[in-house]
Amino acid sequence: MKKLLAMLMTLSLTFALAACGAEKNSADDADVKSEGVMTYEEYAAAELDTEVVVETYVQAKQGWWEDTATLYTQDKDGAYFIYNLPCSQEDYDKMTIGTKIKVTGYKAEWAGEVEIIDATFEIMDGKYVAEAEDVTALLADEKLIDKQNMFVAFKGMTVEAAGQDADGNDVAYLYSWDGSGQEGDDLYFNASVNGATYTFTVESYLCDSSTDVYKAVKELKIGDTIDMEGFLYWYEGVNPHITSVTVK
Repeated sequence: MKKLLAMLMTLSLTFALAACGAEKNSADDADVKSEGVMTYEEYAAAELDTEVVVETYVQAKQGWWEDTATLYTQDKDGAYFIYNLPCSQEDYDKMTIGTKIKVTGYKAEWAGEVEIIDATFEIMDGKYVAEAEDVTALLADEKLIDKQNMFVAFKGMTVEAAGQDADGNDVAYLYSWDGSGQEGDDLYFNASVNGATYTFTVESYLCDSSTDVYKAVKELKIGDTIDMEGFLYWYEGVNPHITSVTVK
C-alpha cells in the first residue's frame, strides 16, 4: 500500500511539473503571429513598396495631428516605425505603451529610414514593453542597422560640441540641426565613444520642451559623461531619437 501511495504521489508531482512547463511554454509563445501575419524576419526581407502585415506593440508615439499618428513599435524580434497612421483621437488615446496592434500597409524607405506607410490598423489583445538594448559597442559596426527603430541604450558617452553660438562659443546643443531653430524645436547634440562622434536628436514631436529629456539636454555641458535611451531612427545614417539622458 505504501508503495502504491508513493507511486501515486510521484505521478502527481510529475503532472504538476509538466503543467508548470506547459504554462511557461505558453508564455514564451505569447508573441506567435496570427495567420497571414509576417514574422519580423519576413518583414525585413520584404521588398520596398510591397504590402506588409505585422503584429507589433506600441513603445512610443509622436503627437496626434490631423487624424494621424506616428508610432515607434516593436516585438521580441525587431522594430517597426509606423508613419502617419490614420487614426481617431479616441484610438490614439487607447494606444498606450505596450498596446498590441495589427498593421497592414506598405514598406517604404526615406533617407535610409525603413517605415510602414499608407497603413490601417486594429487594436488587439496583448501587451509587450521592450527593454532598452545596449548598442554602444555597435555604433561603429555596419550591423547596427539591423537594430533600426528598436528601443536602445548608449552608455558612457562624452558630450562634444554641437556647434557655436552667436558669439562664437562652443555649445553642447543646437535648436534644429543647423542651430536655426528656437525653444520647442528639435534639439541636436553630439556625443563620442571610442574616438568617434555621433549626432543624437530629441525629436520635439516625440519629446517636447516640457519633457525631462528636453530639459536635461539643455543642461548638458561639453565633457559630461552620459547614458542615454531612445529609438534607433535613421536619417542619412544613424540618428537616434533620444527619450532619456542621465549625466554620470
